[in-house]
Amino acid sequence: MARTPKLTGAEREGLVRAGYESIVLEGAGGMSTSPVWSQVTSERKGERILVIVELSGGNDGLNTVIPYGDDAYYQARPRLGIRRNDLLAIDDSFGFQKTMSGFERLYKDGQMAVVHGVGYDQPSLSHFASMAFWQTAMPNSGEANGWLGRMADAIDPLGHERNFLVNIDDHQSLAVRAMNHVPLVFDDPQKFRRRAFDVEAGAMAAVDRRGNAGGNGSLDFLFDIAASASTSERLVRDAWANYRTPVDYGLSKWGLERVAALIAADFPTRVYYVPYRNNAFDTHVYQADLHARLWAYTSDHIAAFMRDMDRLGRADDVVLMAFSEFGRRVAENTSLGTDHGTAGPAFIIGKGVTGGHFGTPPSLTDLDDGNLKFTTDYRRIYATLIGGWMGHDKVSAILKDDFSPLALFDRAA
Repeated sequence: MARTPKLTGAEREGLVRAGYESIVLEGAGGMSTSPVWSQVTSERKGERILVIVELSGGNDGLNTVIPYGDDAYYQARPRLGIRRNDLLAIDDSFGFQKTMSGFERLYKDGQMAVVHGVGYDQPSLSHFASMAFWQTAMPNSGEANGWLGRMADAIDPLGHERNFLVNIDDHQSLAVRAMNHVPLVFDDPQKFRRRAFDVEAGAMAAVDRRGNAGGNGSLDFLFDIAASASTSERLVRDAWANYRTPVDYGLSKWGLERVAALIAADFPTRVYYVPYRNNAFDTHVYQADLHARLWAYTSDHIAAFMRDMDRLGRADDVVLMAFSEFGRRVAENTSLGTDHGTAGPAFIIGKGVTGGHFGTPPSLTDLDDGNLKFTTDYRRIYATLIGGWMGHDKVSAILKDDFSPLALFDRAA
């Protein structure tokens, strides 16, 4: 095992600010924290895992969890409103898009909590700003680290006991940025390797062989990171190459199958962050068919992942949260789409979840300049996941304020 770097807080912070919080790899934005594990030998069943799915672009919550029992919905959306016979009813008031059969099964099996009216005070309608607020859990603060990164630092303060954070993307999300953890960031497992020009390859190999620098904390830290990157790229490629599943992940495989491969390989990761990328849910024009198709991909993919966890014997250990940075306006626009809005639903999924509706559905008539008034602060969900699922008791220190949790895990062991 690599030598534990003995850095002062100032030294580590200086390295992070200098850019060593992630080393860019081909198709990736980081590598595992140091010291890296070289092989998995322990039984990890029972160790809880949190998977966060980001639906970028601002999902239209009203055409996702459809309030078909409220006439105001159809008055605001005479053309985009989805009629009762064209949806999957989950109760007498709400239904899903007809393409969301995977979500319907999860909900009716009691494995999905729908949290209504999720948002925050004085909301931003900017994709960039609002996503940063969600990723840091601190609106308008300029916070440098993400809420998941701060959680990792709180649960594992030394930052070297395990590869706590994995981000499936071509760049590192702010959500997983931490002070004492270096997230593993990759997109295509087959291409997961450090980028280098041919003339640099020899030097990089020499650094890998160099080991620690013998007493220089900063250099030891950097040598450990280099060795960790070399080992991580091989382990990820091997996990993906060896992964076989009979589960169909749907027409669009956008990342959760890669998470499943790592879990199947018994990676020690506790938190996975997976975006549905490219502002896909930004449905300003001709929304109906596009939105239905997006939710077919999303619902099928998430439901498949949960089935795969069951097949692997890890279904009791995994909870998934899906969110978008904001919802859409209540009224449809003249281009048969919807414009940037405020509150929307979030989804918490897993066998350990108490299924059903949580939070108060916002009024469709008592609006704020045409937008829904949020009824559930999104940080209440974070507080629930940190304390209720991950089992950390210093929730307010991570979120830097007190937020009352939701009763989502009353039946969890």
